[in-house]
Amino acid sequence: MAELKEKDAEHLHQEDANTKDTESDSSKMPADSEACEQKPIHEASTNPVKTEDKNGQTSSTVVSERHVSIQTTLEGLEALVDLNGAGRKSCPLCPEEKFKACYSHKLRRHLQNLHWKVYVEFEGQRMCICHLPCRQLKSSLGSDQTQGRLVAHYHCVVCSVTIARKTDMISHLKRHINKSETEASYSGSSDVPFEDPVPAGQAYEIMKELGTNVQLLPNHTTPQKTDTYFSRKMKTNRQLVFCSLAVLAEERNPLECLDAFGATGIMGLQWAKHLRNSVKVTINDINEACVKMIKENCHLNHIRVEGNRTGRQLDGAGDADAPIASVEVVKMDANVIMHLRPFDYIHLDPFGTAVNYLDAAFRNVRNLGIVSVTSTDTGSLYSKSLNVTLRHYGCQIVRTEYYRELAARMVLASVARAAARCNKGIEVLLAVALEHFVLVVVRVLRGPTQADASAKKLRQLLHCQWCEERVFLKPGSMVEENLYRQLPCQCHGSMPGKTAVELGPLWAGPLFNTGFLRRMLVAAVQHNMEDVQPLVKTLICEADCTTLKPFPVPGYSALSNQVECGVVIKTLQKVEEADTSDQSGKRKNTGEESGNVLKKIKADTSLEHPAFYYSIHRHSIRGMNMPKLNKFLQYLTEAGFRVSRTHFDPTGVRTDATLAQFKEVLTKYSVPTYSSAPQSSAVSSDRRLTL
Repeated sequence: MAELKEKDAEHLHQEDANTKDTESDSSKMPADSEACEQKPIHEASTNPVKTEDKNGQTSSTVVSERHVSIQTTLEGLEALVDLNGAGRKSCPLCPEEKFKACYSHKLRRHLQNLHWKVYVEFEGQRMCICHLPCRQLKSSLGSDQTQGRLVAHYHCVVCSVTIARKTDMISHLKRHINKSETEASYSGSSDVPFEDPVPAGQAYEIMKELGTNVQLLPNHTTPQKTDTYFSRKMKTNRQLVFCSLAVLAEERNPLECLDAFGATGIMGLQWAKHLRNSVKVTINDINEACVKMIKENCHLNHIRVEGNRTGRQLDGAGDADAPIASVEVVKMDANVIMHLRPFDYIHLDPFGTAVNYLDAAFRNVRNLGIVSVTSTDTGSLYSKSLNVTLRHYGCQIVRTEYYRELAARMVLASVARAAARCNKGIEVLLAVALEHFVLVVVRVLRGPTQADASAKKLRQLLHCQWCEERVFLKPGSMVEENLYRQLPCQCHGSMPGKTAVELGPLWAGPLFNTGFLRRMLVAAVQHNMEDVQPLVKTLICEADCTTLKPFPVPGYSALSNQVECGVVIKTLQKVEEADTSDQSGKRKNTGEESGNVLKKIKADTSLEHPAFYYSIHRHSIRGMNMPKLNKFLQYLTEAGFRVSRTHFDPTGVRTDATLAQFKEVLTKYSVPTYSSAPQSSAVSSDRRLTL
């Protein structure tokens, strides 16, 4: 007992002395042994902040919070274990299974060559590498049932967070320097009654988006390093999803909406904070760290967590008059919660592909509800990993000039098949493919008739590898003798061998709903989403396949005039009644009215936007200067074609003209590069005719 007591006293005294000069360690050790035994426990529980003010940086609070891997000298690191004693000793910074107990000379060499040399220095203090079980790498399944492996890491001297990589720790310390944060600014955070293993919100970075504050971990941009992943590049995706939910909330309320993969919970918090009583938000995540982070972000935004009223939430609610909204935070597998409960709006945003969750999403979604799917596996969607594309989506594709629209139609094909397996059809409201994600928003239509109609829109695509002309194969089960006849180009007759490939199956229907997009634009204006408004305007022009701008100042008048462009009959009947009541004093019968709506929908199918687009730079003519893109759109319109720009490609043109007609107009209005060579135009036209 006497030896143990003496060792504990020596250990505590050495920790206290590491923050001072280490020259006087051996002289003060016997005199202060008993004081060092009792002082940390007593002062940490009574008045830790006052002790820090009295003794400067040698306070007992700092000693109790600072990790043993943070030292100022090599002697302080070696003093963590008695190297002068006999027998085998264990490393104080390594577990027993990683470094077995050894003699003093070998342990001293281990501390010098590994822990002391692999370090990050900050203001004269070294954060040596630590192998203790302070940090564990999360499992690939994201569940707590599997034991994670130990990861070497560093302990931050300022906020005591653990970071695995040395470069990340250096960047983390630079952020502390830029914010003028020191160790004293984090010393008072331990008095918060919070049960998390990491300090409360002050240790995280706070980010504000659309009036919603969220706490972010240091490595929030890398999913492999943190549980609560967050990407600032997905802001456009979050705003588009918010606008689609706001449009649905105008049709019916209250809505039961689900954010199946919450992460930080920012998307669900934005729904609850801005739509208030119109929605009942449920935020789900299977990771325990994400659930705790979501609850903290709810408290940060004065939003009550239903079914989890703790003392901290009541204190936060007392600062304001009352919580502005309430959300339900659930820790469950996404497939399980979608099977257990019905929802009006479901958003799927996993890290990667969402095909594993489509069946559960359509199993229990309500009629005329909306399912939005965000896919971030751009490697397989954008034709970089063809084997993964075939495995996940069951599609044969190649790299083309219209690869982004090809990705959107491929995701929609998987969504339509999943809905058809549940005897449901889909109506595509929105399809966006940008650099980092592919977003599709569909409305669910119950019934086998709707499911059959959606399944019939899945077709194969015939793509010419020489000129990149493309066309959807005609529906039917009969085998044609020569599929090349369906292609408008003549490459097969002039080129040897096989010139075309068959891609798909893909979604062959429209990608946009004009009426829904116009209401999304109104919602974006109402909630001051200036970043997403130009994109929505481009989508409206692309849906109508026109270059006209019918929305100088978007408002409710544009909404009332364009709602009939939608495809949901029940929603259209109410608007049609309001429109027809102005024309005549008497109302029409509901049967006649619904029949008229169906006729309008069938008539509008011929006016659907053309499939795919052509890049003006891809088909430019060598030796010729092309006209400006807006001028070229005007020339195509004067030639009698429907044209519009596309969000898929800034140089793309969506038109109902064939590739030969497209090139003909492009050649007609292109001028030679050198004015001294007027014959180049005739030569290029002859070359075009030979193709």
